[in-house]
Amino acid sequence: MKSENVQKMKHTQYGSVKQSMSLEGHPEIKGYDFEKGLDFNEFLKSYSLMGFQGSHLAEGIEIIKAMQREKAKIFLAYTSNQVSSGNREVIKFLVKNKKVDVLVTSAGGVEEDIIKCLKPFVMGKFEISGRMLFEHGINRTGNIFVPNDRFAYFDEFMQNFFQRIYAVQKESGKVFCPNSLIRELGLEINDESSILYWAAKNNIPVFCPGIIDGSIGDLIYFFKQSNPEFLLDVSQEMKDIVDFVLNSEKTAAIVLGGGISKHFTLNANIFKEGLDFAVYVNTAQEYDGSDSGARIEEAITWGKVKANAPNVKIHCDATIVFPLLVAGSFVLNEKEQPLESKQ
Repeated sequence: MKSENVQKMKHTQYGSVKQSMSLEGHPEIKGYDFEKGLDFNEFLKSYSLMGFQGSHLAEGIEIIKAMQREKAKIFLAYTSNQVSSGNREVIKFLVKNKKVDVLVTSAGGVEEDIIKCLKPFVMGKFEISGRMLFEHGINRTGNIFVPNDRFAYFDEFMQNFFQRIYAVQKESGKVFCPNSLIRELGLEINDESSILYWAAKNNIPVFCPGIIDGSIGDLIYFFKQSNPEFLLDVSQEMKDIVDFVLNSEKTAAIVLGGGISKHFTLNANIFKEGLDFAVYVNTAQEYDGSDSGARIEEAITWGKVKANAPNVKIHCDATIVFPLLVAGSFVLNEKEQPLESKQ
């Protein structure tokens, strides 16, 4: 009797050989074989069989390749910490080489690009005492240190810039919106290390609906104290991004992080019934109902992403994933394209 019960339990727990699915022929999980040396292209391709977020990385690479094949207008949305980090240079590469069509960022994504043209940020450590750094005039973004003198240089640069922009407003009656102001910033800095410089040179719009939520906002406050008629038109920002969406046959988005840059991108695409492609990279979770953590399935319910759109969310720090995404989908993809497809 006991033997029969054991056999019954085994049958119930694991199923019989006849009933269980063996999944023969399905792709096997395996990692890259370093015994064969390093072929970077094959190394990236191996992520497809890695499992977990590695496979999502490989899926993201293929979706971004599809964006390019379908000639979709590509939105790159990113939070300011991407510019704080070395991802600034990766974004600059995409903009300089016209690999993306639109940028959407937060105030920090604008001002830190300018500040880094004036003086660099430096490596630090997460563990350093906040009090000690404060007493020495050093700001911290994670393990990236930003001494106060960087903002002194930025203050001087922006005061001269605001004077020029305000003179244009007074003379012509033109009120700048954030994206037109940012274009002028890119031209003013005139530095080839700058994202904004290449965006201005290549006529790639940079949208920033929350431009006053940062050091730029602080400086606008002080400037407006002595120039109360100085204005920024945020309503034009909404019109410009929606018009861009409506004039695009297909749209796609690569979204690094969450917050206002993510939502502004997605919300604008409601006007054409959603994005045709979407790749998210962030570490936020959906459990608190935040838009930052919301999955693409949630965006589909709002009409921000089409129900049939190829999409993936990669749960990872973008400083790890984004350079690999760009390498696999823009750099290697360019090398793999036959000559006739490039013409």
